[in-house]
Amino acid sequence: MDAIEKAIRNAFEKGDADDRAFRERVYRSAFAALDRALKANPSLTVEAAINRRKAMQAKITEIESEFQPAVPAIEPGLDDVRPERGGASTASTPEIAVDGPAGAAVPRVDMPGRGEATSAGPLAGDRATPVEPDRNEARARRFHIPFTRIFVTATLLAAIGIGGWWAYQTGLLKSPAERDTSVPNPPAATQSEDFIPENEGAPIRPGQADANRNWISVFSPEDATKVTTPGDSKAEVMQDASGSFLRIRSGQSGATVLFDIGQGVLEQVGGKSATFDIVARGEDGKETQMSVDCNFGELGDCGRKRYALGQEEGDYLFEIDFAKKKPGAGGTIAINSDVAGTGKAVDIYAIKVSISQ
Repeated sequence: MDAIEKAIRNAFEKGDADDRAFRERVYRSAFAALDRALKANPSLTVEAAINRRKAMQAKITEIESEFQPAVPAIEPGLDDVRPERGGASTASTPEIAVDGPAGAAVPRVDMPGRGEATSAGPLAGDRATPVEPDRNEARARRFHIPFTRIFVTATLLAAIGIGGWWAYQTGLLKSPAERDTSVPNPPAATQSEDFIPENEGAPIRPGQADANRNWISVFSPEDATKVTTPGDSKAEVMQDASGSFLRIRSGQSGATVLFDIGQGVLEQVGGKSATFDIVARGEDGKETQMSVDCNFGELGDCGRKRYALGQEEGDYLFEIDFAKKKPGAGGTIAINSDVAGTGKAVDIYAIKVSISQ
């Protein structure tokens, strides 16, 4: 059993798998998880992303077919023999379609009934009955949409969306002046950022963490296995008079370094307000600006944060009100060490979280 099928079937066990509406929610969650994984991996090619979507669609189609009632064969009598006018069948395989804006894949499972496709028909328990072919051949042709055409159209829309997102991330849509790295340009604001109110436009300065709070460790340099470096980003454990730290560098592409957050940590903060603390400094006293993004799965995200770092080790804090849900997996914190794209590094001493009282 592959990872996609295992995740979907595990989700079925948490509810009524015979309920079509419940299964549709599971499929939507599966596609949402795939979208987040694709966005968190900027080094993934467009072709690879399309193949992953196709694999997801094929697996959902295969799983959904198990919930279709078997249709007994009907022996036609002399009075039931009629000329066929459209090739309509009494049962068909569930069709998986993709709706929504380009680039945002939201699966919808259409459950065909006897003789016509419907999204609200019964899933099981129906008795097979003969179906009169549509007397109006023109109307039958007008409403018959082959599954292949739907699948190809959905795949093309997904490819266009992924291609546009990839082109934006790699800077193909920027003007020559914006791509000129000789003079750093301020990054385009693609998401909402947090700023201190009295100095609009300036990055957040380090705050003071409360040492008396009960802090839960998310990352420490002693366990670098929780760090992923996609693209040309780098991470290296180092030590000096200040102690051990992880030096991360996003590189010229601006690829983020990913820090894993265990599912157990997210289960402790689910439905609560929590404060995260990133203990960091600029490399060798060089000032830089780092950005922070979060992906906590079902519990939400933290928006995009931007901080100004100097040569002194400091606490860079942000607060989150988590959704009251049970996480199905762990999450990530993504850090770009230099939003200006000049390749400066950041030293990370620790990442921790505390539940607000």
